[in-house]
Amino acid sequence: MASYKIEIKKSATKEIEDLPSVILKRVVSHIQKLANDPRPLGCKKLSGEEKYRIRIGNYRILYEINDEIVTVYVVKVAHRKEVYRML
Repeated sequence: MASYKIEIKKSATKEIEDLPSVILKRVVSHIQKLANDPRPLGCKKLSGEEKYRIRIGNYRILYEINDEIVTVYVVKVAHRKEVYRML
């Protein structure tokens, strides 16, 4: 299986930088793992959208997968209370 390219939206990069340091390491680790397995155990497809979600404690990573160009596009990283607003 080919390794996926990880692209992170500019706004998601800022959200990652603003995370507490304890969560930051876990989030970055999970994002890096998406390159080898874009649909890991525990990921969920969001209904009505072509996005997936990974849970990390109270935080969520929302991302899109494009299998044709082998790319994972991280769209949003936020606390579970805020992550689904304004998508």
